[in-house]
Formats: sequence, structure tokens, C-alpha cells
Amino acid sequence: MAITVNNLTKTYGSRVLFENVTCSFNAGNRYGLTGPNGSGKSTFLKMIMGFEEPTSGTVNLPDRVGILRQNIEDFHEFQVVDVVIMGNKRLWDALKERDVLYEVEMSDDIGMRLGELEGIIAEENGYSADSEAELFLTGMGIPEELIHQKMNAIPTDMQFKVLLCQALFGEPLALLLDEPTNHLDMESIGWLETFMHQYKGTLIVISHDRHFLNSVCTHIADIDYETIITYPGNYDQMVFAKTSVRDRAEQDAKSKEKKIAQLKDFVSRFGAGTRASQVQSRVREMDRLQPQELKKSNIQRPYIRFIPTEKAPGQVILKIHGVSKSYEGKKVIDNFSMEILRGDKIGIIGPNGCGKSTLVKMLSGVLAPDSGTIENGHQLKISYFPQNHTDIIEKQEMSNAFDWLKKFRQSTYDQEIRSALGKMLFAGDDAFKPVGTLSGGETARLIMAGMTLADHNTLIMDEPNNHLDLEAVSALAWSLEEYKGTAVVVSHDRDLIGEVATKLIVFEDDKIRIFDGPLDEYLATKAK
Repeated sequence: MAITVNNLTKTYGSRVLFENVTCSFNAGNRYGLTGPNGSGKSTFLKMIMGFEEPTSGTVNLPDRVGILRQNIEDFHEFQVVDVVIMGNKRLWDALKERDVLYEVEMSDDIGMRLGELEGIIAEENGYSADSEAELFLTGMGIPEELIHQKMNAIPTDMQFKVLLCQALFGEPLALLLDEPTNHLDMESIGWLETFMHQYKGTLIVISHDRHFLNSVCTHIADIDYETIITYPGNYDQMVFAKTSVRDRAEQDAKSKEKKIAQLKDFVSRFGAGTRASQVQSRVREMDRLQPQELKKSNIQRPYIRFIPTEKAPGQVILKIHGVSKSYEGKKVIDNFSMEILRGDKIGIIGPNGCGKSTLVKMLSGVLAPDSGTIENGHQLKISYFPQNHTDIIEKQEMSNAFDWLKKFRQSTYDQEIRSALGKMLFAGDDAFKPVGTLSGGETARLIMAGMTLADHNTLIMDEPNNHLDLEAVSALAWSLEEYKGTAVVVSHDRDLIGEVATKLIVFEDDKIRIFDGPLDEYLATKAK
């Protein structure tokens, strides 16, 4: 059964987000819902889920829908495996009621009801539910010893993985997933892609991971031009088709303008003469050719360019010798040594919670190792992008974006500050937005604006793509690839690491491995 949206409108005060949108999402197709930050992707998905009311219009859904929920606190007291089984509401309700009835005194009515419940449980494959749930959890990288723990006893990123398993469980006829890859490492994303390729229902997914969208999607539902346009194919195919249509429309408009100019010239020369019928014919043709105003696309790409300082560093940027770091008695970095050389482009990959952020914090000088040494090279200048933006920008600050950037780089002229903000899409009055009101994507772009103004010859970036839309991630990948200095980047985004990194630091199997080559070579080696 398809998901159908009929005349859907959503307004916030005077702002129209969607107006009379009608579209269908058909069974067997996998749709990527795309559009820049702020275009309304999550709002649209929430209206389909029933979490948010449209201003007008209706949505029709299949009977069983898997939804990726974000409310982990509501599940804190439940066992991990039970949270997954909750994805099949009919089964979970039957199991709960059965457990209650077994606690009360038996009667004929209760016996009859228990028989009905056992029938429902059998229909829903309830007797194999635990083992099926465990298959999902292990596929997502949840260790077996945590499967029967309470949710509040496992790390937060794993709790979100459990909620993703919940959405997939129970053979849903449709799946509605908002950023399912956010808390996943590369192996878990690979497992999810394999699951999606085998999934027969209707999928609607929002993701900022271009590789994931290209791998999974059969269609793209793109939010632009104040509506939703569906394109066949994956994300890259949509961008090509959309750009081609726009280019043709613009060329057509230019041709019409050129023809109209020629007709105007004829009318002005012969309008008062004896060729009145020919003039009237030209006037009618001019009316017919008047080009319709092309709607403006809401897609914007920031211009990111990191320029290293003129003072070149030494050949060895950072010399790391025997570095170790522990948290609460658990060693996350153990006796790690390597040299980072001038011009290296290093990607750091590995599961969540393995120590990637700890390593880059020590490389950046933000965190001291428990033992071992990190020696800075000659004339080293580091610019650091933290995974947690509040390490740099306090949301309680009263300053606006312009003032924060000015404070960050006091010797810079106001015109340079405005230029840096404009390139990061803070145009006009947006440059004076209070930093406390900025979205995750805006905060990331503001920090990068500061980095474009800073003196550096080495960039260290921890999950810089987390809150960026697809256009901004592409701009970031280009800027890092073109950067003439040294770059160290932590990311789960395979396109970003694949385009930028020529060397990898890989956290795997409780050890850290140095791989001298790009990501595709590493993945090919690992597959063998």
C-alpha cells in the first residue's frame, strides 16, 4: 500500500512551508527526502508520521509503519530487546496483556482471552521475536552482553541504534526514518544499506549522507520551488536531472528574450508605417513569447576555502610517541605512536565511543595524554573544529554571529568579517543573529567562517559534517581536498573521507591501525 499525501499545507504564521502538496510514495520504492536545512524535511516527515498536524490536507498510511523515534528517555526502564519488540505494536500489546493475565486467578473468560492472545502472538511470529530482535541488534553493533540490559545502562549512541532496530522490526509495510545514520559507524551503515536493499515496503528517509542516499534510494523526493518534486534514481542522478532541467529553462528564457528584442526592433521601426498587419503579428508573437518568471531554487551552497598561513611548517607536523588515555579506568588510547607529515590528509574512522574524539583533542592540545608525548613540529599552527560546538561557542552568549567572529579575529576589518559570513550563507541581517538561537548547521558554518579567517597550516576537524546539509558537505569536501596544508578529519561520512583522505587512522578490534592509502583501498582490503 502506498503512502498518499493530499493537498497538504503547512504554515507558521505568515510563512508558508508547504502549500497544497499532493504526492504518492509507492510500495517497493525507496525515497530520499532531500532539501537544504530549513526547507521543511523533518516537518514534512513528522506530518506523515502523525507527530505534527498539517494546517490542511490529509495523509494516508499503511496499517503497519516503522518510525524512527528520538524519545530515548521514554524507554530508559525497559530492556534493550523489549524496546526492539515494541516496534511491532500488535505483538507487544498481546505479550503485555498475556503477562498480566497469567498473574490473576484463572477463569473461563481469562482462559478464552489467553487463547486469543496466543493466536495473535503466533500470527506475529512472537515465539521467535527475541532471536529476531537480537539479529537486528548485533547487526547494529550492539554487544550481546548488553541485549538484556536496561536502556539507561547502555551508552546514548547505542540507545539510538536500539530505536532504529525498533523501527525496522516486525516487517513494517512502510518505514519513515529521519537521519538513521547519525549515530552509526561505517559497518553499521553498511548493514543498514544491505537491509534496505532487501526491504520490500515503502521507505522515506532523510539523510545528509550522500553515499547512503546513492546506495539505497530508487527515487528522490526533493523539497524545492515551494513544493515536492519526485525524481527517479538516486541523489546524484537527481542533482544531474534537476540541473539539466534548470539549465534548459534558463537557455529557453534567454532565447525568448533574444527573439523578443528582435521583434521589438521591428515594431519600433515599422509601427507607424504601411506594414501594420505585420507589426500586429509581431506584437502578438511577443505576447506569446513572454517568458514566465523562473521560480528561485532554495538550494544554496556555502563557499568554503581554507588558506594556510604563508609560514610553512617543518616536515614533521606532529610526533606522537607512546600516548595513552583512560576514562574511569577504561583505556581508550593505549601506547599509540605515529608521525603526521606536512601535507598529510588523514581520515580517522571507527565505531562510536572508541576514542576518535579523544585522539584529536590530544592532537589539538585541548586534552593532555595520561602518558606519552605529543611534540609539535616547527611553526605548527592548528585550527580545530570540535564535535561539540559548545566547546567553542557558548549558547548562553548574548553576542551575535558578527560580534562573535569579530571577537574571534579582532585584527580583521569589518568588511572581511561580513564577507566571511556571506560566504557561509549569513547574508544581510542573518549576520546579526544571536549565537544562542543558531541551528546546528548555522553554528557549524559560523565556526568554519572563523577557521577561514584564522592563521593555520593544519586543520583538525571532529565530525564537521554532522549538522551540515548535502550541499555544505560537498563544499567542505572540496575545500579540504584543495587545502594546501595538513588536514586530520574524523567522520563517518564515506564520501567526505573518500574524497579527502590519502591516509587513515582506523580504530578496530581494540587497536589503532595506520593504513597508508585512501578509504576505498582500505575497504577493499578489509573485504578480502
